[in-house]
Amino acid sequence: MLNRLGEIAERHVEVERLLSLPETSQDTNAMRRLGREHSELQSVVDLWREYESASKDLKQARSLLDDETDAEMLDMARAEISQLEAKIAPLVEQIQSALIPGDATEHADAVIEIRAGAGGDEAGLFAGDLLRMYQRYAEANKWKLDILDVNETGVGGMKEVVFEVSGDGAFRRLKLESGVHRVQRVPTTESQGRIHTSTATVAVLPKAEEVDLEIADVDIRTDVYHSGGAGGQNVNKVATAIRLTHIPTGIVVTCQNERSQLQNRLKAMEILRARIWAEQIRQQQSEIAADRKSQVGTGDRSEKIRTYNFPQSRVTDHRIGFTSHQLERVLAGEIDGFIDALLAEEQARKLAAVATG
Repeated sequence: MLNRLGEIAERHVEVERLLSLPETSQDTNAMRRLGREHSELQSVVDLWREYESASKDLKQARSLLDDETDAEMLDMARAEISQLEAKIAPLVEQIQSALIPGDATEHADAVIEIRAGAGGDEAGLFAGDLLRMYQRYAEANKWKLDILDVNETGVGGMKEVVFEVSGDGAFRRLKLESGVHRVQRVPTTESQGRIHTSTATVAVLPKAEEVDLEIADVDIRTDVYHSGGAGGQNVNKVATAIRLTHIPTGIVVTCQNERSQLQNRLKAMEILRARIWAEQIRQQQSEIAADRKSQVGTGDRSEKIRTYNFPQSRVTDHRIGFTSHQLERVLAGEIDGFIDALLAEEQARKLAAVATG
């Protein structure tokens, strides 16, 4: 831990030096990047200084026990030692948490893709339920949610939908929603009252800003076509839908929700940048598979991270064994219980890695 703190202190000094350079002040991207890094480093440095000060005071208080003979002074020293030990213990925990390697996506907005999996029309309806759940969660957090692309079914559901959630902590809190979500309920079309099992896959990607990822124009193939679905008389007159293909990776993105080619291309670029950045991050992190499909599996009924059981009004996250018996409230966007528990488990794993590293 001491070696890591020494490295952070050195980097803190270096970042302050870089921020003071005239050429840095003329580069808005550099100022933004270094300013964010300085803020993160400063919090660690402040904790370490507070710890060192408390440790020094503790050492002095303990030395009094060896040198002092006055009973009243000894009582004061013992009280001070007790207070300082109580102060130091949480400081150590905070420093350990702060030493967890930083995540490049910590402040990123989120691009979320929901796709109907196994279960036919019922899977499409469930995908729509999940979209509304995240819409309400975004509203509760005062985040902005924009639909980027949607492919609806003819029965009120959707085959797939891509949307962006913008706001402080959006990706950090939503990233663990990625995976297969399974629903067990009686479809409205089921005359025998039998429970059906359907799935929808959720992929949560960090939105990459241009400063985070640059994509060369020569690496993108653009196709323009006519939008499908409802849209009035103009839907077949002007080709506004956009399909972008990233040639090096083969990633394909479509967008048709906006009124113009330019607007659709800008939205499609946001999705493409998010997918490429997410792929790069996965390749850099050994605990996350390089293949983008591994994030959500195949959508098969047997694969699941969470089950929504309507007959029992129960929602269970199988990764941590967390269960809520308030299904309607969960689907109304009250998912903080799941998110907090998942983030706590992730933090515990990272802390254990720091402690043994």
